Amino acid sequence: MSVVEKGQALTANRLVDGEVVFLTRSGGWSLSVDEAAVAQEPDAVKALEVRGREAEAANIVTGSYLFEVERRDGRVRATHIRERIRTLGPTVRPDLGKQALGSGDAFAAVHR
Repeated sequence: MSVVEKGQALTANRLVDGEVVFLTRSGGWSLSVDEAAVAQEPDAVKALEVRGREAEAANIVTGSYLFEVERRDGRVRATHIRERIRTLGPTVRPDLGKQALGSGDAFAAVHR
């Protein structure tokens, strides 16, 4: 049985090109949700929010916000459909977005 860690991650849109990005442990921004920092403690969650505001002030990203995730077998999955779609691309067109490139998260946006 796999271990599931639940927490929150921070997402935003990169200003240079509008891509959906996720804050990493090193403080950078990644296109891959699997590289997202997952905060479980209240202080760690607050730290993510602070980093998001700093990145917005530096005009790196816009619209940063926290979302619920679970890490399972080293992979990160958004628990809400909205963020799953943000990580993969359109649910009605699997030939588009990160899912078409094979670079989305490890879980389908919708259960099949």
